[in-house]
Amino acid sequence: MKKISSYIWDYKFSYFGAIASLLIAVTLDMMGPRLMALVVDDVIVGGNIAELKYLLLGFLGVGIGRCVFQYVKEYTFDKNGIRISADMRRDLFRHVQGLSADFFDRTNTGELMARVKEDIDRIWDAIGYVGMLLIEVIYHTSIILISMYMLNWKLALLPTAAMLMCGTIALLMERKLGQVYEEISEENAKLNTVAEENLAGVRTVKAFAREKHEIGKFLSHNKRYYELNMQQSRVFVRYYPFFSVVSKVLPILTILVGGGFVIKGQMTLGQMTAFVEYSTNIVWPMEMLGWLTNSFSAAVASNKKVRKIYEEKPTITENAEPVRIEQVAGKVCFDHVSFHKADMYEILHDISFTVEAGRTLGIMGATGAGKTSIVQLLQRMYDATEGAIYLDDVNIKELSLEQLRTSVSYVMQDVFLFSDTINDNIKLGKKERLDFRTVRRASAQAQASEFIERMEETYDTVIGERGVGLSGGQKQRISIARALAKRDPILVMDDSTSALDMETEQLIQQTLRELEDTTKIIIAHRISAVRHADEIIVLENGSIAERGTHEELLAKRGLYFETYESQYGDMDTAAALQQTINLLPETGNRKETVTEAEQQRGGGKVGSQLV
Repeated sequence: MKKISSYIWDYKFSYFGAIASLLIAVTLDMMGPRLMALVVDDVIVGGNIAELKYLLLGFLGVGIGRCVFQYVKEYTFDKNGIRISADMRRDLFRHVQGLSADFFDRTNTGELMARVKEDIDRIWDAIGYVGMLLIEVIYHTSIILISMYMLNWKLALLPTAAMLMCGTIALLMERKLGQVYEEISEENAKLNTVAEENLAGVRTVKAFAREKHEIGKFLSHNKRYYELNMQQSRVFVRYYPFFSVVSKVLPILTILVGGGFVIKGQMTLGQMTAFVEYSTNIVWPMEMLGWLTNSFSAAVASNKKVRKIYEEKPTITENAEPVRIEQVAGKVCFDHVSFHKADMYEILHDISFTVEAGRTLGIMGATGAGKTSIVQLLQRMYDATEGAIYLDDVNIKELSLEQLRTSVSYVMQDVFLFSDTINDNIKLGKKERLDFRTVRRASAQAQASEFIERMEETYDTVIGERGVGLSGGQKQRISIARALAKRDPILVMDDSTSALDMETEQLIQQTLRELEDTTKIIIAHRISAVRHADEIIVLENGSIAERGTHEELLAKRGLYFETYESQYGDMDTAAALQQTINLLPETGNRKETVTEAEQQRGGGKVGSQLV
């Protein structure tokens, strides 16, 4: 993590200018009591009226100078604080984007939102306005104490004792507030998470009539957040009155004790007047000390939370000098790959297959069998715990993550669309390189152009967050169009036609078969989605239970055959079909007969034992 001091150093000249303006402004402010002492001693007591005009010009010059340098000081500190917070937020967001998928598996979105927004805002406060006031309080107090000691060192002991008392109270308050602010920051993250999840899933909440339950869950966190803020307020209220009492009593004591020195002839009336004015000026730093301690404690707690995010390192890294494939053909090879996440059972075990460039692999299996994990390993969202994965005979660990992931168009099972135009959603990842003709062609191939062009603004229609307003099938077709538009060497379809009707699915399958130069990996629950694949593998408990072509797997009467029977007909018909298959010679006629028999039986039941 880049230290806060490093961010400040990036704007060192601007900060030097701001601090110089601050010092000049405070110094000019401290000249006021000196001028007032001269007015009292020389003009009022001494009767030197001629000197008055010069003293008045001095007051005017001090006032104008203070206005100019105060403005420069505050504007520059605010500007630097804004720029540094923007830099910190940018760097933190980049760091989060660079972390691996396992980090997001264990970290809530609400927590990350709290770190990027609220915590950076508190740090911004500390390096901007609060930081400026801290410097001003220190310098202001130092100048006043020096001036007081120059006037009368005995009387100056009084404000010195008051400052020491206030400093001790501030330290005690900072320790109390530091712990409270850490808990407030944690609870703020939890509150954000609950709100974000609830708002994102509001339709699910309403569908299951869980509004009361969700309100109760939110209120429980809101109550805890309220209690912690009240705890912070109680600490502040407990200690802050001490600052107020000291600030009010000090000028009175100064007048009483200083009056005695004037009576004894140890001070002039003008010096006494200046001293009282200095004691009044030293009051506001004492009053500010409590508030500044409060804000500074919040910033320190927030900085600790941000540092914890920076302590996270990506588990997926690339070589310093990665291999570069000039032209990715799309050959994929899994060589005895096994995979498990930390503290979890084995997800994949000894998976081996090869998909030649331009060929098609179908993957089927029960929910949780590890189908999606194969794709995640291919894209290096995670690394295999055993074995190796190759792209065009190069171990994917030797490739740059950018080349690997831009070589794979992934149509996800859980469609995610951004709150943007349909055109920009389809162009995602290649906005600068894809023209409208490509977008429209991809939409037609995905059977999406028909409903898009019926919309009032067609491809410029802005869709809601996560595709709100579109049906499941429409979102899937836009997602498929997004992948087809990229024309990457490898296309992965992860159960991406489940929300489509059979006719639309068949049209899309026909489009996929026409992509002869694209390697296709199709994960599905429907037989119709994988039946034309060059090879189909059936996963069971993370291992390959069966593999072969559609016809070969039917002939085996295993898991694939049971799924086929569940989707296309009863067991008696399936048995008759199997008997026909067994009697056929190993020739091309066997495939034709199987296809004819399936067409005669039609598309009976929907559902699968592998679902």
